[in-house]
Amino acid sequence: MYIYHIFFIHSSLDGHLGCFQVLAIVNNAATNIRDSRLRHYSSCPLGARDDAQDARAYFTTPIFYVNAAPHIGHLYSALLADALCRYRRLRVPSAAATRFSTGTDEHGLKIQQAAATAGLAPAELCDQVSAQFQQLFREASISSTDFIRTTEARHRVAVQHFWGVLKARGLLYKGLYEGWYCASDECFLPEAKVTRQPGPSGDLCPVSLESGHPVSWTKEENYIFRLSQFREPLQRWLRGDPRAITPEPFHHAVLQWLEEELPDLSVSRRSSHLHWGIPVPGDDSQTIYVWLDALVNYLTVIGYPNAEFKSWWPTTSHIIGKDILKFHAIYWPALLLGAGMSPPHRIYVHSHWTVCGQKMSKSLGNVVDPRSCLDRYTVDGFRYFLLRQGVPHWDCDYYDEKVVKLLDSELADALGGLLNRCTAKRINPSGTYPAFCTTCFPSEPGLVGPSVRAQAEDYALVSAVATLPKQVADHYDNFQIYKALEAVSSCVRQTNGFVQRHAPWKLNWQSPVDAPWLGTVLHVALECLRVFGTLLQPVTPSLADKLLSRLGVSATERGLGELYFLPRFHGHPCPFEGRRLGSETGLLFPRLDQSRAWLLKAHRT
Repeated sequence: MYIYHIFFIHSSLDGHLGCFQVLAIVNNAATNIRDSRLRHYSSCPLGARDDAQDARAYFTTPIFYVNAAPHIGHLYSALLADALCRYRRLRVPSAAATRFSTGTDEHGLKIQQAAATAGLAPAELCDQVSAQFQQLFREASISSTDFIRTTEARHRVAVQHFWGVLKARGLLYKGLYEGWYCASDECFLPEAKVTRQPGPSGDLCPVSLESGHPVSWTKEENYIFRLSQFREPLQRWLRGDPRAITPEPFHHAVLQWLEEELPDLSVSRRSSHLHWGIPVPGDDSQTIYVWLDALVNYLTVIGYPNAEFKSWWPTTSHIIGKDILKFHAIYWPALLLGAGMSPPHRIYVHSHWTVCGQKMSKSLGNVVDPRSCLDRYTVDGFRYFLLRQGVPHWDCDYYDEKVVKLLDSELADALGGLLNRCTAKRINPSGTYPAFCTTCFPSEPGLVGPSVRAQAEDYALVSAVATLPKQVADHYDNFQIYKALEAVSSCVRQTNGFVQRHAPWKLNWQSPVDAPWLGTVLHVALECLRVFGTLLQPVTPSLADKLLSRLGVSATERGLGELYFLPRFHGHPCPFEGRRLGSETGLLFPRLDQSRAWLLKAHRT
């Protein structure tokens, strides 16, 4: 079981292929084709995985703080989790086998202060901002099964029960806690994590070394969690599972943190100072620390403290931003171990988005509104951009021209142009999946004969697309969705080269020589498109649906289990051969530089 949290041959410098290189292509293609033929109709089709032993999977995003409106970083977290979840559903179609939660974090001092500034009760502010997140996720086609709010009654029950378990196990004690506290980050900091920077008046003021936010010295009686007892168990967990935190640089960073001593952790605040939260059971003078409260949401969603949660928890994968890594990779696993549970199965970590090289900031006026971007670039377009350009282990930069260039190149021109070429009435007048001619394109490369038309590069294409589902599966497993999309895009370019090389528009359906090869060229291209459409479903669900519908692929033929590529090439019948294509026509994805006048205006200003 798994629970998922969401925390390119180019050869020779002159561009020409030598004889040896062509031979390598042919031989490699033949090997890959023979290997794929052996797997082709096996019980575990290419691109699918045997998930019988992994009957359930649970993916989570962070729950998002409601002190401000959502930005593209929030949407990126949700899209990463959504793509992982949708891909999992392609592998294991049963709806009951996969859960995906997101939600809003609604307690804490920041909410209390933001509500007072806005002249609202905290609950009113939470309702307003939580509704904005829910609306954004609906518009962005986020396929979550649960939306949790920490102000819900079910969550209070879960948090207070979790607290009781920690207390019963002797892991909570009351003591005087003294140290630096950052209200903006809702966390305590050791002296080593505090620095001094000039304030508005020029005086040196203490700030967090990590976030730059102001800190203040706090001294109060709190409940304290014996975090210091868990340094070695956490080290054993991470050293025993090198993929527990992905990508690897973040795994390494946490192990480095654990080389230092772990001080015990304050897990409550005085209610007189923080009233907007969940009270400590049996002690109304204390409010549970917002981060402990928030982290338990992952348990609340799956039914904790009822027994049903136990069948989901071992399968949990968290998708989180790097700014909350310490909370999810140190505090949360320690709390779980303290409560007698295992750490999450996986913690997937992503970096941040900058805007034209600068950090997003209200003061700079460069905060990107995700809902506006969904409207400008279309939902699937913006989903594709963020997941194609977002690299989890380093910060990614956003600017409008970058979005337009990518979407016009890869979705409008390469993918959309390929589909339009292969379904155009002038080239495909019957509007069907044409027949594949095995004498024009024999399965063994290097055969010669009057009817053989396939070239070495064509076998390389077949090999590339045949192995694409496996590549994509590996990239998803490694939390590299951007690499999965690059692999698809590379094959789209190869397929366009195949069509351009054989120029079906120059061939004649009435010619007994041309017709079999013309049909074969279109058949291969349509088969490639079918693979691309299937693999793009987790990222661009509406666009992929439109593409597959144009090809006449039914809803029951779109899973990884049905992804048999080019069966006629392997001597098997093709269920699509002779089938009428879909009736819908038109552009798959319109070019943005021609249809979005706002871009020119934005560029001028």
